[in-house]
Amino acid sequence: MTVSEPAIRPLSPHDPRLAPWRAFLYANARLTRLLDEELRAEHDLSFAEYDALVTIARAHERSLRMHELAEQVVLSKSGVTRLVDRLVADGLVERSQCPTDARGALAVLTDAGLARLRSASRTHLRGIQTHFLGVIDAQDLPVIERAMSAVADRAGPGVSNPDPCHPDALEPGRGAGR
Repeated sequence: MTVSEPAIRPLSPHDPRLAPWRAFLYANARLTRLLDEELRAEHDLSFAEYDALVTIARAHERSLRMHELAEQVVLSKSGVTRLVDRLVADGLVERSQCPTDARGALAVLTDAGLARLRSASRTHLRGIQTHFLGVIDAQDLPVIERAMSAVADRAGPGVSNPDPCHPDALEPGRGAGR
């Protein structure tokens, strides 16, 4: 006898199984807006700018190819270009050319960018504590992490192959600092 998987019922617009999805979308939009408002008010940085600074700071040698930045911050390539242009104008990021691939442009975090990021991180972490962790029961956090990790894993990888601008990223067993 063959065991078959149960049939999955197709969704309709009024399906109650959509409630967690809608709650996720609403919470994400509202929380992102709150964090953005706090960062703008206290540090004159948008949430997207803060996210880009964090992403570059976590990269190997605090530099990242533009296309990798675009993959990691959920912006289009043109959106990342405009974002990096603003960060360059503010002296928080510099553009550099990839030493091993003249076609590759790097976004490099400046000392001023790192200092601004460190200052803004206090506000950002306070916001996460207040608006996210302070609202969720501690025993629910592992469940949320497991569920969101499963969704992210199913959605596929978000980062491309190792960066050839950083020679050690190509060595076996070494990543690009992410």
